[in-house]
Amino acid sequence: MQQLSLTEQALLAPVDGAPMLTQVERWCAINTGTGNLSGLEHQWGLLADAFAALPGDIRKIEPAPVKAIAPDGTERETPNGAHLVLSVRPQAPRRYLLTGHMDTVFGPAHPFQTLQWLDAETLNGPGVADMKGGIAVILAALRAFEACPVAASVGYDVLINSDEETGSISSAPLIAELAQGKAAALTYEPSALPDGTLAGERPGSGNYSAMIKGRSAHAGRNPQDGRNAILAAADLALRLKSLEESGLSVNPARIDGGSANNVVPDHAVLRFNVRPRLPEQAQQFDAALREAIRVIERLHDVSIHLHGGVSRPPKPLTAEATALFGLVRECGEALGQPIRWQASGGVCDGNNIAACGVPVVDTMGVRGGAIHSDQEFLIVPSLAERAALSALVLHRLSGGM
Repeated sequence: MQQLSLTEQALLAPVDGAPMLTQVERWCAINTGTGNLSGLEHQWGLLADAFAALPGDIRKIEPAPVKAIAPDGTERETPNGAHLVLSVRPQAPRRYLLTGHMDTVFGPAHPFQTLQWLDAETLNGPGVADMKGGIAVILAALRAFEACPVAASVGYDVLINSDEETGSISSAPLIAELAQGKAAALTYEPSALPDGTLAGERPGSGNYSAMIKGRSAHAGRNPQDGRNAILAAADLALRLKSLEESGLSVNPARIDGGSANNVVPDHAVLRFNVRPRLPEQAQQFDAALREAIRVIERLHDVSIHLHGGVSRPPKPLTAEATALFGLVRECGEALGQPIRWQASGGVCDGNNIAACGVPVVDTMGVRGGAIHSDQEFLIVPSLAERAALSALVLHRLSGGM
């Protein structure tokens, strides 16, 4: 096992899980479901105060406009909170990107709002792992890193966005902007498994809404004059599902539309998700989707307007990313933290960063599990473990010994 140098031992000595836990408990007491603007605003202020402990400038970035399709097929603005960006030494020749998100999947109306201890080392609560624990890891790691000699020669940006759980649509342009020119990136989603296993390659993900316009008619007197939008939506859903292959999943998720039972429905909205493992599969699906729409329009005499697309590109494990994973594993070994990685079916901001050509490890956050459920948990000792791991990775990335 590789030993820690005296400089590295000094680097890691201040890392303390106790204040990190206090931060997590305070932050998780605030509901920050995506779209809960008051909660996200409160959280933004607390994060700005906490990250002010680091050098650099903190900026409040307003979300890019986002539109979603309502059940009646109309486009509506989707509310999103502001994003936080900390920029440290922007003129440094070598710079990194660290990202996290302040939003959770649990809105104000969800019953899962409080914290409870499951045992002496396990905390259950909304966002404890995904990812307010991860934000605490970012801050603690950077505070430790700033005290080491090599820190002055490099710079970094920290992005904490407010819409990751709904696909980062309002922060995607900001992610792309901040990724430019970065030597490496670390994203603080929780580990893929509670033992600390990282997520390696990821598929892409796209969310679509197909708005189908037919023609209403009386279901008894003149049904032949109608053009059934629900039937067209169901036909399209089946055709899209048939496009599945190894490495490509398609999930028709919902059909909205229709009215009374005695009326031929003249509108429907089909919502579906696609997950291509490879970039070429994303391109092939797009072509097949548009051909399926043309066929449905002709067979059912309807018109179809498509909204959405692949917002998370596939994230293959490149040679550069593999090298970064290797460095993380090397640092883990030096700390007595065995590190391995495996492919994941999930997606995150790491997909967007990798699409910019930047090597990224996107599960540098805490160990925990059961995310997106009321069973979500944080393994509390991993706060200090993962902060030490990140501080050492940044140190060695920067040429420290």
